[in-house]
Amino acid sequence: MSTTLLSPTLSFKPRLPPAKPQCFLRPPRLVTLSSPKELSRISLLKRFAVNDYDGAGSGSGFVDWEKAEKEARARSTMPERFRYLAKEAPDPPVRWPWLLVLGFLIYAWRAVLFELSNWKNAVFGIVRFAGNLLTYLFAILYRFIGSPITFSIRCLEDSFYTVRAFYSWTINNAPIPELTTVIVLASIVLAIAEATVPNCINKQPYVLTVSGLIGYAAVRGYISEPFFWTLLLGLYAFSKLIKKRDNVSCAMPVAAVLAAVGETWVRVLVLITFIALATYQYSQTLSEGKQVEDQEMTERRIPVPLLVAALAIGLRLAAKWAGYRHLTWMIV
Repeated sequence: MSTTLLSPTLSFKPRLPPAKPQCFLRPPRLVTLSSPKELSRISLLKRFAVNDYDGAGSGSGFVDWEKAEKEARARSTMPERFRYLAKEAPDPPVRWPWLLVLGFLIYAWRAVLFELSNWKNAVFGIVRFAGNLLTYLFAILYRFIGSPITFSIRCLEDSFYTVRAFYSWTINNAPIPELTTVIVLASIVLAIAEATVPNCINKQPYVLTVSGLIGYAAVRGYISEPFFWTLLLGLYAFSKLIKKRDNVSCAMPVAAVLAAVGETWVRVLVLITFIALATYQYSQTLSEGKQVEDQEMTERRIPVPLLVAALAIGLRLAAKWAGYRHLTWMIV
């Protein structure tokens, strides 16, 4: 039996409650706002869900942070006019990650440019090959038809410059009195021939055109005088021997040219001779008992040389009038 001086009722050992199952409840979370930084963080997150169901509350599990922020600001002792100063300014945006992206883009664009340069070289190579092939084919083609093409181009160029020179000469230097005399004398010869042999002008329009060109070339000095007489003799022989025409029809183109571009005594001699020839042929026709019948003509064609001479006179007069009017307006 042990003896002790202490009271048996006193004990320094903690009394533990009897072991039984207990349910530990999590204390409710209180939202405390102590700094403006927390306020700014709360303002960014308006509402979010937390697993804070303690079995005694509503069980919704949502905290209205915007309402809590308003309540915290309402309990603040800071005057209302200074409360906007408590808001923390947002941090400057971080831009250094864009440097990595920029470097990657530069590298990728360099690769794209390299690939595009390869495609460009390939396309240029194909175009260059096609150009060389077409050049070779054109050289082969020009080897056979180059001379005719060149000759045709030169003929067109010469014709263009000839027409241009003729037009310039007509506008600037066309002799109106001389051209009027040419038209009158040639018309007299043609009228005598038409009265003797009806419809003789319409039967040989090309011969009259050629005779007019011969006379123009002789006046401008393009052909010599002996060659001029040779050509006129050839026209008469062509009409007499090949076309088998009468004397008046054969001599009409030659007489019209000589009466138009010859000297004064040549003109008088040609008119007298042609009138005598027409009178003799008409009398021979009447003595043989043939009647000269007037043939109905549906269309009277003006000889091209006379038409060109009349056009030259009109252009010259129009150019003089236009120049006079232009100078008049300049003076006024």
